[in-house]
Amino acid sequence: MNTPPPCENTGVSDSIPGREPLSEPALSDERRTRDTRRAACPVARSPAGVTLLRHADVVAAAADPATFSSAVSAHRHVPNGLDPPEHAAYRAVIDPFFTPGRMQTLEPRLRTIARETVAALPRHRAVDAITALGYPFAVRAQAEWLGWQGIEDELLAWMADNHAATRSAERSRTAAVAAAFDALVAAQIRRRRELGDAAPRDPTTELLRAVVNGRALPDADVVSILRNFTAGDLASIAAALGVAVHFLATHPAEQAALRARPGDLPEAIDEMLRIDDPFLANRRVTTRATRIAGFVLEPGTRVELNWTSANRDETVFGDPDAFRPRDNAPNNLVYGTGIHVCPGRPLATLELVLAVRALLAMTARIELAADAAAERGTHPLGGWTRLPIRLT
Repeated sequence: MNTPPPCENTGVSDSIPGREPLSEPALSDERRTRDTRRAACPVARSPAGVTLLRHADVVAAAADPATFSSAVSAHRHVPNGLDPPEHAAYRAVIDPFFTPGRMQTLEPRLRTIARETVAALPRHRAVDAITALGYPFAVRAQAEWLGWQGIEDELLAWMADNHAATRSAERSRTAAVAAAFDALVAAQIRRRRELGDAAPRDPTTELLRAVVNGRALPDADVVSILRNFTAGDLASIAAALGVAVHFLATHPAEQAALRARPGDLPEAIDEMLRIDDPFLANRRVTTRATRIAGFVLEPGTRVELNWTSANRDETVFGDPDAFRPRDNAPNNLVYGTGIHVCPGRPLATLELVLAVRALLAMTARIELAADAAAERGTHPLGGWTRLPIRLT
Protein backbone atom coordinates (compact mmCIF):
# COMPACT_ATOMS: atom_id res chain seq x y z
CA MET A 1 0.00 0.00 0.00
CA ASN A 2 1.25 3.49 -0.83
CA THR A 3 2.45 5.51 2.14
CA PRO A 4 0.37 8.69 2.32
CA PRO A 5 2.22 12.00 2.22
CA PRO A 6 2.31 14.05 5.42
CA CYS A 7 -0.34 16.68 6.06
CA GLU A 8 1.55 19.94 6.57
CA ASN A 9 -1.19 22.52 6.79
CA THR A 10 0.02 25.95 5.72
CA GLY A 11 -3.56 27.13 5.28
CA VAL A 12 -3.59 27.20 1.47
CA SER A 13 -4.87 24.54 -0.93
CA ASP A 14 -1.49 24.20 -2.64
CA SER A 15 -0.19 22.55 0.54
CA ILE A 16 -2.78 19.77 0.40
CA PRO A 17 -0.84 16.57 -0.25
CA GLY A 18 -1.31 15.07 -3.68
CA ARG A 19 -3.04 11.76 -4.24
CA GLU A 20 -0.40 9.49 -5.73
CA PRO A 21 -1.36 6.80 -8.25
CA LEU A 22 -2.48 3.70 -6.39
CA SER A 23 -0.47 0.51 -6.53
CA GLU A 24 -2.13 -2.78 -7.51
CA PRO A 25 -2.41 -3.91 -3.86
CA ALA A 26 -3.98 -0.58 -2.93
CA LEU A 27 -6.42 -0.79 -5.83
CA SER A 28 -7.57 -4.19 -4.61
CA ASP A 29 -9.31 -2.49 -1.69
CA GLU A 30 -9.46 1.28 -1.98
CA ARG A 31 -11.50 1.51 1.22
CA ARG A 32 -8.52 0.60 3.34
CA THR A 33 -6.24 2.82 1.30
CA ARG A 34 -8.60 5.72 2.04
CA ASP A 35 -8.60 4.72 5.73
CA THR A 36 -4.82 5.12 5.84
CA ARG A 37 -4.85 8.41 3.96
CA ARG A 38 -7.68 9.86 6.03
CA ALA A 39 -5.71 9.13 9.19
CA ALA A 40 -2.70 10.97 7.75
CA CYS A 41 -4.64 13.93 6.32
CA PRO A 42 -8.40 14.59 5.95
CA VAL A 43 -8.04 15.96 2.41
CA ALA A 44 -6.19 14.93 -0.74
CA ARG A 45 -5.43 16.78 -3.97
CA SER A 46 -5.43 15.39 -7.50
CA PRO A 47 -5.71 16.87 -11.01
CA ALA A 48 -9.49 16.48 -10.63
CA GLY A 49 -9.62 18.65 -7.51
CA VAL A 50 -9.70 18.23 -3.73
CA THR A 51 -11.14 15.11 -2.10
CA LEU A 52 -12.75 15.34 1.34
CA LEU A 53 -12.16 12.16 3.34
CA ARG A 54 -13.47 13.00 6.81
CA HIS A 55 -17.11 12.55 7.89
CA ALA A 56 -17.46 16.02 9.41
CA ASP A 57 -16.08 17.77 6.33
CA VAL A 58 -18.24 15.81 3.90
CA VAL A 59 -21.35 16.56 5.96
CA ALA A 60 -20.45 20.26 6.22
CA ALA A 61 -19.93 20.60 2.47
CA ALA A 62 -23.15 18.73 1.64
CA ALA A 63 -25.05 21.02 4.02
CA ASP A 64 -23.75 24.20 2.35
CA PRO A 65 -24.93 24.28 -1.28
CA ALA A 66 -24.38 28.04 -1.43
CA THR A 67 -20.63 27.43 -1.10
CA PHE A 68 -20.36 23.93 -2.56
CA SER A 69 -22.39 24.08 -5.75
CA SER A 70 -23.62 20.94 -7.52
CA ALA A 71 -23.47 22.63 -10.94
CA VAL A 72 -20.23 20.89 -11.86
CA SER A 73 -21.01 19.49 -15.30
CA ALA A 74 -21.31 21.08 -18.71
CA HIS A 75 -24.49 18.99 -19.08
CA ARG A 76 -27.69 19.57 -17.14
CA HIS A 77 -28.40 16.85 -14.54
CA VAL A 78 -31.81 16.90 -12.87
CA PRO A 79 -31.96 17.03 -9.88
CA ASN A 80 -28.37 16.12 -8.92
CA GLY A 81 -26.75 19.07 -10.69
CA LEU A 82 -29.19 21.72 -9.49
CA ASP A 83 -28.74 24.28 -6.73
CA PRO A 84 -31.39 26.14 -4.70
CA PRO A 85 -33.96 27.42 -5.37
CA GLU A 86 -34.38 25.47 -8.62
CA HIS A 87 -33.48 22.21 -6.91
CA ALA A 88 -36.41 22.40 -4.47
CA ALA A 89 -38.93 22.89 -7.28
CA TYR A 90 -37.78 19.71 -9.00
CA ARG A 91 -37.61 17.69 -5.77
CA ALA A 92 -41.25 18.65 -5.18
CA VAL A 93 -42.04 16.76 -8.41
CA ILE A 94 -39.71 13.81 -7.74
CA ASP A 95 -40.19 13.04 -4.04
CA PRO A 96 -43.89 11.99 -4.33
CA PHE A 97 -42.84 9.00 -6.44
CA PHE A 98 -41.34 7.43 -3.30
CA THR A 99 -44.11 7.83 -0.71
CA PRO A 100 -44.92 4.95 1.69
CA GLY A 101 -48.22 4.38 -0.11
CA ARG A 102 -46.53 3.95 -3.47
CA MET A 103 -43.94 1.60 -2.02
CA GLN A 104 -46.70 -0.47 -0.40
CA THR A 105 -48.48 -0.82 -3.75
CA LEU A 106 -45.26 -1.81 -5.50
CA GLU A 107 -44.03 -4.28 -2.88
CA PRO A 108 -45.97 -7.43 -3.95
CA ARG A 109 -44.77 -7.09 -7.53
CA LEU A 110 -41.15 -6.63 -6.47
CA ARG A 111 -41.42 -9.53 -4.02
CA THR A 112 -42.45 -11.82 -6.86
CA ILE A 113 -39.50 -10.63 -8.97
CA ALA A 114 -37.09 -11.22 -6.07
CA ARG A 115 -38.32 -14.77 -5.49
CA GLU A 116 -38.24 -15.62 -9.21
CA THR A 117 -34.71 -14.26 -9.56
CA VAL A 118 -33.43 -16.23 -6.56
CA ALA A 119 -35.26 -19.39 -7.68
CA ALA A 120 -33.38 -19.26 -10.99
CA LEU A 121 -29.95 -19.30 -9.30
CA PRO A 122 -28.13 -22.66 -9.41
CA ARG A 123 -27.42 -24.48 -6.17
CA HIS A 124 -24.28 -26.33 -5.05
CA ARG A 125 -21.99 -24.70 -7.63
CA ALA A 126 -20.36 -21.31 -8.21
CA VAL A 127 -22.56 -18.50 -9.48
CA ASP A 128 -21.67 -14.83 -9.88
CA ALA A 129 -23.87 -12.83 -7.50
CA ILE A 130 -23.40 -9.67 -9.58
CA THR A 131 -24.39 -10.88 -13.04
CA ALA A 132 -26.78 -13.66 -12.00
CA LEU A 133 -28.56 -11.89 -9.14
CA GLY A 134 -27.71 -8.17 -8.99
CA TYR A 135 -28.15 -7.26 -12.66
CA PRO A 136 -31.30 -9.30 -13.42
CA PHE A 137 -33.08 -8.26 -10.24
CA ALA A 138 -32.18 -4.57 -10.66
CA VAL A 139 -33.34 -4.51 -14.27
CA ARG A 140 -36.63 -6.31 -13.66
CA ALA A 141 -37.42 -4.25 -10.55
CA GLN A 142 -36.75 -0.92 -12.24
CA ALA A 143 -38.66 -1.92 -15.39
CA GLU A 144 -41.62 -2.92 -13.22
CA TRP A 145 -41.58 0.36 -11.32
CA LEU A 146 -41.19 2.65 -14.32
CA GLY A 147 -43.48 0.70 -16.64
CA TRP A 148 -40.69 -0.33 -19.00
CA GLN A 149 -41.61 -4.00 -19.20
CA GLY A 150 -40.43 -5.69 -22.36
CA ILE A 151 -37.03 -4.03 -22.68
CA GLU A 152 -35.27 -5.92 -19.87
CA ASP A 153 -32.84 -7.59 -22.29
CA GLU A 154 -31.93 -4.21 -23.77
CA LEU A 155 -31.28 -2.84 -20.29
CA LEU A 156 -29.12 -5.83 -19.36
CA ALA A 157 -27.05 -5.37 -22.51
CA TRP A 158 -26.73 -1.67 -21.74
CA MET A 159 -25.55 -2.41 -18.19
CA ALA A 160 -22.79 -4.66 -19.52
CA ASP A 161 -21.72 -2.00 -22.03
CA ASN A 162 -21.85 0.75 -19.40
CA HIS A 163 -19.79 -1.28 -16.95
CA ALA A 164 -17.09 -1.93 -19.56
CA ALA A 165 -17.06 1.72 -20.65
CA THR A 166 -16.79 2.98 -17.08
CA ARG A 167 -13.86 0.70 -16.34
CA SER A 168 -12.11 1.79 -19.53
CA ALA A 169 -12.27 5.49 -18.49
CA GLU A 170 -12.44 6.35 -22.20
CA ARG A 171 -14.66 9.38 -22.71
CA SER A 172 -15.73 8.31 -26.19
CA ARG A 173 -17.03 4.99 -24.82
CA THR A 174 -18.81 6.52 -21.85
CA ALA A 175 -20.38 9.15 -24.11
CA ALA A 176 -21.58 6.43 -26.48
CA VAL A 177 -23.26 4.39 -23.74
CA ALA A 178 -24.84 7.56 -22.30
CA ALA A 179 -26.27 8.37 -25.72
CA ALA A 180 -27.54 4.80 -26.06
CA PHE A 181 -29.35 5.07 -22.76
CA ASP A 182 -30.89 8.41 -23.70
CA ALA A 183 -32.23 6.70 -26.82
CA LEU A 184 -33.88 4.02 -24.66
CA VAL A 185 -35.50 6.71 -22.54
CA ALA A 186 -36.62 8.71 -25.58
CA ALA A 187 -38.31 5.60 -26.98
CA GLN A 188 -40.34 5.21 -23.76
CA ILE A 189 -41.38 8.87 -23.93
CA ARG A 190 -42.36 8.52 -27.60
CA ARG A 191 -44.46 5.46 -26.85
CA ARG A 192 -46.47 7.28 -24.22
CA ARG A 193 -46.99 10.33 -26.38
CA GLU A 194 -48.28 8.15 -29.19
CA LEU A 195 -50.70 6.39 -26.82
CA GLY A 196 -52.03 9.67 -25.48
CA ASP A 197 -54.80 9.08 -22.92
CA ALA A 198 -54.29 5.33 -23.25
CA ALA A 199 -50.69 5.58 -21.95
CA PRO A 200 -50.03 3.40 -18.88
CA ARG A 201 -50.30 5.12 -15.51
CA ASP A 202 -46.74 4.85 -14.29
CA PRO A 203 -43.96 7.24 -13.19
CA THR A 204 -42.77 7.71 -16.78
CA THR A 205 -46.19 8.91 -17.94
CA GLU A 206 -46.60 11.05 -14.82
CA LEU A 207 -43.34 12.86 -15.51
CA LEU A 208 -44.60 13.85 -18.95
CA ARG A 209 -47.52 15.56 -17.23
CA ALA A 210 -45.52 17.13 -14.39
CA VAL A 211 -45.33 20.89 -13.95
CA VAL A 212 -42.53 23.00 -12.43
CA ASN A 213 -43.15 26.70 -11.80
CA GLY A 214 -46.33 26.54 -13.86
CA ARG A 215 -44.71 24.97 -16.93
CA ALA A 216 -44.52 21.40 -18.23
CA LEU A 217 -41.10 19.81 -17.96
CA PRO A 218 -39.04 20.08 -21.15
CA ASP A 219 -38.20 16.71 -22.68
CA ALA A 220 -34.53 17.17 -21.83
CA ASP A 221 -35.41 17.39 -18.12
CA VAL A 222 -37.70 14.37 -18.31
CA VAL A 223 -34.90 12.37 -19.93
CA SER A 224 -32.44 13.58 -17.29
CA ILE A 225 -34.73 12.56 -14.41
CA LEU A 226 -35.43 9.15 -15.92
CA ARG A 227 -31.72 8.67 -16.58
CA ASN A 228 -31.06 9.47 -12.93
CA PHE A 229 -33.82 7.08 -11.81
CA THR A 230 -32.65 4.21 -13.97
CA ALA A 231 -29.09 4.42 -15.28
CA GLY A 232 -27.77 5.23 -11.81
CA ASP A 233 -30.10 2.94 -9.89
CA LEU A 234 -29.48 -0.13 -12.02
CA ALA A 235 -25.77 -0.08 -11.23
CA SER A 236 -26.38 1.02 -7.63
CA ILE A 237 -28.79 -1.78 -6.77
CA ALA A 238 -26.58 -4.40 -8.38
CA ALA A 239 -23.52 -3.08 -6.52
CA ALA A 240 -25.38 -2.82 -3.22
CA LEU A 241 -26.70 -6.37 -3.53
CA GLY A 242 -23.17 -7.57 -4.18
CA VAL A 243 -21.93 -5.89 -1.00
CA ALA A 244 -24.77 -7.37 1.06
CA VAL A 245 -24.26 -10.88 -0.33
CA HIS A 246 -20.50 -10.72 0.28
CA PHE A 247 -21.08 -9.61 3.86
CA LEU A 248 -23.50 -12.47 4.51
CA ALA A 249 -21.15 -15.00 2.91
CA THR A 250 -18.21 -13.87 5.05
CA HIS A 251 -20.13 -13.35 8.32
CA PRO A 252 -21.94 -16.62 9.05
CA ALA A 253 -23.07 -15.53 12.53
CA GLU A 254 -24.79 -12.43 11.18
CA GLN A 255 -26.20 -14.48 8.31
CA ALA A 256 -27.76 -16.90 10.80
CA ALA A 257 -29.12 -14.05 12.93
CA LEU A 258 -30.80 -12.41 9.93
CA ARG A 259 -32.29 -15.71 8.82
CA ALA A 260 -33.90 -15.88 12.26
CA ARG A 261 -34.88 -12.16 12.34
CA PRO A 262 -35.53 -10.94 8.79
CA GLY A 263 -37.26 -7.89 10.24
CA ASP A 264 -33.79 -6.55 11.07
CA LEU A 265 -32.79 -6.43 7.39
CA PRO A 266 -33.38 -2.70 6.66
CA GLU A 267 -30.94 -1.48 9.34
CA ALA A 268 -28.57 -4.40 8.75
CA ILE A 269 -28.26 -3.75 5.00
CA ASP A 270 -27.65 -0.05 5.59
CA GLU A 271 -24.81 -0.98 7.93
CA MET A 272 -23.32 -3.45 5.44
CA LEU A 273 -23.30 -0.62 2.89
CA ARG A 274 -21.71 1.77 5.38
CA ILE A 275 -18.85 -0.67 5.97
CA ASP A 276 -18.31 -1.13 2.22
CA ASP A 277 -20.04 1.82 0.57
CA PRO A 278 -20.26 1.19 -3.20
CA PHE A 279 -21.44 4.76 -3.87
CA LEU A 280 -18.01 6.35 -3.89
CA ALA A 281 -18.37 10.09 -4.26
CA ASN A 282 -20.22 13.14 -5.55
CA ARG A 283 -18.70 16.28 -7.01
CA ARG A 284 -19.06 19.91 -6.02
CA VAL A 285 -17.40 23.21 -7.01
CA THR A 286 -16.75 26.09 -4.62
CA THR A 287 -18.50 29.37 -5.37
CA ARG A 288 -16.39 31.43 -2.96
CA ALA A 289 -13.30 31.08 -0.81
CA THR A 290 -13.91 28.70 2.07
CA ARG A 291 -11.98 26.76 4.67
CA ILE A 292 -12.14 22.99 4.98
CA ALA A 293 -10.01 21.00 7.41
CA GLY A 294 -7.95 24.15 7.95
CA PHE A 295 -7.17 24.63 4.25
CA VAL A 296 -8.46 27.59 2.24
CA LEU A 297 -10.14 26.54 -1.00
CA GLU A 298 -10.34 29.25 -3.63
CA PRO A 299 -13.51 29.91 -5.68
CA GLY A 300 -13.86 27.45 -8.54
CA THR A 301 -12.09 24.59 -6.72
CA ARG A 302 -13.40 21.18 -7.76
CA VAL A 303 -14.29 19.14 -4.70
CA GLU A 304 -15.13 15.45 -4.28
CA LEU A 305 -17.26 14.32 -1.33
CA ASN A 306 -15.94 10.83 -0.67
CA TRP A 307 -18.84 8.97 0.94
CA THR A 308 -16.94 5.69 1.21
CA SER A 309 -14.20 7.29 3.29
CA ALA A 310 -16.60 9.37 5.40
CA ASN A 311 -18.62 6.26 6.22
CA ARG A 312 -15.50 4.63 7.66
CA ASP A 313 -14.25 7.60 9.71
CA GLU A 314 -12.93 6.09 12.93
CA THR A 315 -13.61 9.30 14.87
CA VAL A 316 -17.32 8.73 14.24
CA PHE A 317 -17.70 4.95 13.98
CA GLY A 318 -14.74 3.59 15.94
CA ASP A 319 -13.65 0.39 14.21
CA PRO A 320 -15.07 0.99 10.71
CA ASP A 321 -15.51 -2.76 10.12
CA ALA A 322 -17.50 -3.37 13.30
CA PHE A 323 -21.12 -4.30 12.51
CA ARG A 324 -23.29 -2.05 14.71
CA PRO A 325 -26.45 -1.21 12.75
CA ARG A 326 -28.38 0.67 15.41
CA ASP A 327 -25.44 2.57 16.88
CA ASN A 328 -24.17 3.72 13.49
CA ALA A 329 -27.48 4.48 11.79
CA PRO A 330 -27.66 8.18 12.81
CA ASN A 331 -24.34 8.95 11.07
CA ASN A 332 -24.62 6.60 8.09
CA LEU A 333 -24.14 8.51 4.81
CA VAL A 334 -24.89 5.73 2.33
CA TYR A 335 -27.78 7.73 0.88
CA GLY A 336 -26.04 11.07 1.23
CA THR A 337 -27.08 14.04 3.32
CA GLY A 338 -28.20 17.62 2.81
CA ILE A 339 -30.58 18.80 0.10
CA HIS A 340 -29.31 16.12 -2.30
CA VAL A 341 -30.04 13.20 0.03
CA CYS A 342 -31.20 10.38 -2.23
CA PRO A 343 -34.93 10.73 -3.01
CA GLY A 344 -35.08 7.07 -4.07
CA ARG A 345 -33.95 5.68 -0.72
CA PRO A 346 -37.38 4.14 0.06
CA LEU A 347 -37.38 2.27 -3.25
CA ALA A 348 -33.73 1.18 -2.95
CA THR A 349 -34.33 -0.07 0.60
CA LEU A 350 -37.44 -1.96 -0.48
CA GLU A 351 -35.65 -3.61 -3.39
CA LEU A 352 -32.61 -4.60 -1.35
CA VAL A 353 -34.63 -5.95 1.57
CA LEU A 354 -36.89 -8.02 -0.69
CA ALA A 355 -33.94 -9.46 -2.64
CA VAL A 356 -31.91 -10.36 0.46
CA ARG A 357 -34.98 -11.71 2.27
CA ALA A 358 -35.76 -13.99 -0.68
CA LEU A 359 -32.14 -15.15 -0.81
CA LEU A 360 -32.15 -16.03 2.90
CA ALA A 361 -35.60 -17.63 2.82
CA MET A 362 -34.90 -19.80 -0.23
CA THR A 363 -31.45 -21.08 0.74
CA ALA A 364 -29.88 -22.81 3.72
CA ARG A 365 -26.43 -21.26 3.36
CA ILE A 366 -24.61 -18.57 1.38
CA GLU A 367 -20.83 -18.84 1.12
CA LEU A 368 -18.03 -17.69 -1.15
CA ALA A 369 -17.18 -20.14 -3.91
CA ALA A 370 -13.93 -21.88 -3.05
CA ASP A 371 -12.86 -22.43 -6.64
CA ALA A 372 -13.31 -18.90 -8.04
CA ALA A 373 -11.93 -15.51 -7.03
CA ALA A 374 -13.98 -12.40 -6.29
CA GLU A 375 -12.99 -9.10 -7.91
CA ARG A 376 -13.45 -5.70 -6.33
CA GLY A 377 -14.50 -2.64 -8.26
CA THR A 378 -11.92 0.09 -8.70
CA HIS A 379 -12.47 3.83 -9.03
CA PRO A 380 -14.94 5.06 -10.22
CA LEU A 381 -16.71 1.78 -9.36
CA GLY A 382 -17.24 0.52 -5.83
CA GLY A 383 -18.30 -2.76 -4.30
CA TRP A 384 -17.68 -5.93 -6.31
CA THR A 385 -17.53 -6.46 -10.06
CA ARG A 386 -17.36 -10.25 -9.74
CA LEU A 387 -18.55 -12.23 -6.73
CA PRO A 388 -18.67 -16.04 -7.13
CA ILE A 389 -20.83 -17.57 -4.39
CA ARG A 390 -22.21 -21.02 -3.61
CA LEU A 391 -25.78 -21.52 -2.46
CA THR A 392 -27.13 -24.58 -0.64
